[in-house]
Amino acid sequence: MGGPRAAGPWATASGSLSASSIAAPVTSAELPRHDGPNPSPNRNPNPDPNRAAPCRGAAVRSPADLFLLHGSTPPEGGIPLVRLTFVNLSISGICRFYFSLIRYEDQSFVNLAKMIIVHEYPLDMVEHPAFVAFVQSLQPQFKMVDVSTIEGEVLSLYQKEKQNLMQAFVTMPGRISLTIGLWTTSQTLGYICLSGQFIDSDWKLHRRMLSFMMVSSPHSENALSEAIGVSLSDWNMKSKLFTITLDNNCSSHDIYSANLRDHLSNKNMLMLKGQLFVVRCYANILNVIAEDVIASIHGIIYNIRESIKFVKASPAREEKFAEIALQLEILSTKALSLDVTTQWNTTYLMLVAALEYKQAFNFLETCDDNYNEAPSADDWMKVEVVCAYLKLLYDSANVVMATADPTANIFFHEAWKVLVELNSATSSEDTMVSGIANEMHEKFDKYWKDCSLILALAVVMDPRFKMKLVEFSFSKVYGADSARYVKLVNDSIHELYLEYVAQPLPLTPAYVDQGEANHINGDDSNVPTVDGLQDFDMYLSELSVNQPSKPEIEQYLEESLVPRIQDFDILNWWKLNYLKYPTLSKMARDVLAIPVSMVSTGCSIFSSGTGSRVLDEYRSSLRPETVEALFCAKDWLQYLPTMVEPPSTAIVRMEI
Repeated sequence: MGGPRAAGPWATASGSLSASSIAAPVTSAELPRHDGPNPSPNRNPNPDPNRAAPCRGAAVRSPADLFLLHGSTPPEGGIPLVRLTFVNLSISGICRFYFSLIRYEDQSFVNLAKMIIVHEYPLDMVEHPAFVAFVQSLQPQFKMVDVSTIEGEVLSLYQKEKQNLMQAFVTMPGRISLTIGLWTTSQTLGYICLSGQFIDSDWKLHRRMLSFMMVSSPHSENALSEAIGVSLSDWNMKSKLFTITLDNNCSSHDIYSANLRDHLSNKNMLMLKGQLFVVRCYANILNVIAEDVIASIHGIIYNIRESIKFVKASPAREEKFAEIALQLEILSTKALSLDVTTQWNTTYLMLVAALEYKQAFNFLETCDDNYNEAPSADDWMKVEVVCAYLKLLYDSANVVMATADPTANIFFHEAWKVLVELNSATSSEDTMVSGIANEMHEKFDKYWKDCSLILALAVVMDPRFKMKLVEFSFSKVYGADSARYVKLVNDSIHELYLEYVAQPLPLTPAYVDQGEANHINGDDSNVPTVDGLQDFDMYLSELSVNQPSKPEIEQYLEESLVPRIQDFDILNWWKLNYLKYPTLSKMARDVLAIPVSMVSTGCSIFSSGTGSRVLDEYRSSLRPETVEALFCAKDWLQYLPTMVEPPSTAIVRMEI
């Protein structure tokens, strides 16, 4: 926990009192009086006006008891009274009530820390006068903490959630795949963000941030390998590592040069001898190529931006432009809008809309002497070519974005479509088309060579496609040489399967209870029969021994493809077929969990720029351990059903 905190009357250990738990002030006039014919014998006929009367029936034995029940003395000298539903409380009951309020204040500090973490508020907001005044208006008794105390609360919450996550990882049935992202600070220091992706025992895909570590030289030869090694040791995951996905700011050379892959392979920790170890982020390669395409016509894009600014500078100009479009019978429903220069998809949409109004821009230049930014006919032709290629990337990115938690199987077909289109464009007789296509193809082809095996293995684990889509796709990419590449995938999938066969299968409840379940469902195949066919039963037994069953991988690949229905849930399919393919399903669990794209870890799939993400000035000024706690805890807390823990049972019920 953090530093010392002022104890107060509004705290509870593990929960929070509800809004109805807070008592409302009442006046002494609301209290029942005994001025009738039989006044109370203890009533003082001449009461002290500065002294408040105790509650009826309350066992108040000292001024301290009165304080606990009624609160502090207000400035005018009287003691505010509260309406309480309990009567005849003993001293021990009052003490229990008092300490429950102390625990309530503890929970308030926890919730304050959660609020700061989840909403990314600055730690020093606890000292902002307006915020302090707001809290005091809600509960004057609440003692606001200082910055160091709330920082300690954040660190304590981080450690608690980390321990909970570590306990969950102990029961994780498969391996974990990592993603690595780089951040920098305003002081040019570096942070490495490490996240893990895995599929749980219920076949649900999860992603959790594991560490956010500061490194003095994030781009140095050994920085990534050291950070990965430290984090894996910290989380006890060295034996569970499957793949590592890098964003565009990382170089696989950093990991290879540090011999991390070879080190783990020598200890038999990596599957398939480390061939699947490094994965390139699919979203990043789309971004890099899109940036290059946009840069090829940056001057034309500048003119289009200036043209749109001119039209939208005043309502009169917009109205005039609309009249021109109507006169030229331009029926476009697209609205002109400026792009966000760091989001290439907005640049693409800006260009698409501008293309439909190109005649209007040309006409505007002839009738308005103040406008001279209209692109030429050649410029518009270049924009059309660029938009055709950007559409290819845009559509592919949107397919990935359409799935909240994309599994690895969806990327093979998307990458293949991009490659086939680029292969075709490079042979175009139009020098401009082929020139842009060649630059795009060079970078995407490198990505394909690095990652096509991983993408192919993942799509083989899709029962709608298996090896058939690989065979079909490779024939389009490699032509007569496709058989060699198909064999590489087929050999790799079998070799990987054999590695999983060598691992012991856990005895899950599904196996333990199978006999009992069969009996319950009416399957009494193991019960001896008296139908006189015992010799036939022996014949069947010998037949099964002489004809051993095929390996799961062969059985899976030979069976018919599953129909390609809409909204097919591949993880649910493997969940339902887990008993049929106990070993193959283990392999599918790990392969499908590979994060082929890092979009869901916080970076936009359309983000331009190849530089590291940058921490703001405030977080750059914090201690590294505090930055890590803020980032990781925010990631973990978002998966909780609520940001406020369930309230505990109040010892004393109060009502407004």
